[in-house]
Amino acid sequence: MKRKIEATRIALDTLGCKLNQAETELLAGKFAQAGYRLVPADEAADVYILNTCTVTHIADRKSRHLLRQAHRRNPGALVIATGCYAERAAAELTRLNGIGLVLSNEDKANLLGLLEESGYLVRPDSAARDLGGLNSSRNRSFLKVQDGCDSFCTYCIVPLVRTKKMSLPAGQVVDLVKLRLAQGIKEVVVTGTEIGSYSHNGIGLAGLIQRLLAETDVVRLRLSSLQPQELSPGLIELWSSPRLCRHLHLSLQSGSDSVLKRMRRCYLTYDFKRAVSLIRSLVPEAAITTDVIVGFPGETDDEFSESYQFCQKLGFARIHVFPYSPRPGTAAAGLPEQISSQAKKQRSRKMLALARESARNFRERFLGKVMPVLWEQKSNGVWSGLTDNYIRVYARSDEDLTNKLVEVKLEKLYKDGVWGEIC
Repeated sequence: MKRKIEATRIALDTLGCKLNQAETELLAGKFAQAGYRLVPADEAADVYILNTCTVTHIADRKSRHLLRQAHRRNPGALVIATGCYAERAAAELTRLNGIGLVLSNEDKANLLGLLEESGYLVRPDSAARDLGGLNSSRNRSFLKVQDGCDSFCTYCIVPLVRTKKMSLPAGQVVDLVKLRLAQGIKEVVVTGTEIGSYSHNGIGLAGLIQRLLAETDVVRLRLSSLQPQELSPGLIELWSSPRLCRHLHLSLQSGSDSVLKRMRRCYLTYDFKRAVSLIRSLVPEAAITTDVIVGFPGETDDEFSESYQFCQKLGFARIHVFPYSPRPGTAAAGLPEQISSQAKKQRSRKMLALARESARNFRERFLGKVMPVLWEQKSNGVWSGLTDNYIRVYARSDEDLTNKLVEVKLEKLYKDGVWGEIC
C-alpha cells in the first residue's frame, strides 16, 4: 500500500548537463507553485528527487551515491530517481536500498502530477505560489527549448535515453523568458540536447534568438552547446547585440580526423577550425569553450598528439576533459581496441594541463579592461560573478551586489578567474 506523504518538504538535486538543470528548475517551479516547500538537497526532506545523468560511468556512480546518501539522511523519505540514468537502467536503480520510485525522462515532465494522482503526495492546503523555484541566486535561469538527438555518435548514450525530438514553439519560449524576467532573472541560458537543431514551424535557432532579442527585455541571453556545422555567418552576426553573451561552447571531442571519423561526428578538424575562425572574425572577444574525450578506443599516441596540438593551436577559453567511458548499447563500447585506464589517466593529465594554460592565457587578454559583471554571491567577504564572455571575476564590496550588473576593472589573475576593482 502506498504511503501518503502529507508533509511539504521537497528536495530536488541535479547531475549533468545544463538541460538537466533546466528541467530541475522547471520542476522546482511547479512544486513551489503547488505550495510545497523546497529545501536544499543536502537537508532532510520528505521527498528527495534526483535528476540523474548517465553520460559516463562516473555520472552513474555519483547518481547512486547521492541516492544512497539521501536515504541515509532521512530513511523515512520518498527517494525518487529520474533522468537519463533512470531511463537507461531503471531495474538497476530499483534494486538500490531505499529507492522508492524510478521514473523515466518522459515521466519527469509530469512528475508532480504523477505523484499526486497516484497518491504518493497530498497537496498542501495553501499554495505558496512561489515561482522562483530553486534559483536561489535569482540572476540566471536555464530554459529548455529543445530535446532529443538522433545523431548516434558512436560513444554517446544520449540518443538512447533522449529519443523523442521536440522544439518548443518560439512564442512559448518568448513567454517563458518574460516570466523569468518578471521573477527578477537577469540572464537566461537557452539549452537543449542539441539546440542547433531547434526547429518549429519554419523557425530555426537564429530566428528564435532574433525573436527573444526583439520581443523581450532580457539583459543577457546565453546559449549552451553548439556544433561547428550548425554555425553560419547569419547566426554569428546576431552576436552584434551586446545582450547576447559572447560565449560559444563548441563540442570538439577530438582534434584527430581519424578519431572523429570513428566517433561518427559530423565534421572534421578543418570544419571546426573554420567555425572558430568565423566566430573570431565577427566576435573577436568571444570565449570559445569545448569538450575533449581522451582515450577513445583505438586512439594511438600519434592521434592523441594530433588532438593535443589542435587544441593548443586553437587557444580555447576552457577545455572540459573527459576520459572515454564505455556506455552500454553504444557502438564504441564494443570496439576491440579499448585504451587502458593508465593511458587514459596520463592523457587526461596532459590535456588538463593544457586546459589550465589555455584558460589562463584567455583571461590574461582582458587584464586592464573594464567589463560589466553580473554578480552572483558573496563568500568570506568576496563577491563573485561572470562577464558575458564567461570570465569568473572576484571583488570586494560592502554593497549588496546580488543580481546587479556592475562594471569592473580586471586587475590580476586570481583563482579560476580574475580579481577586479569595482568602478
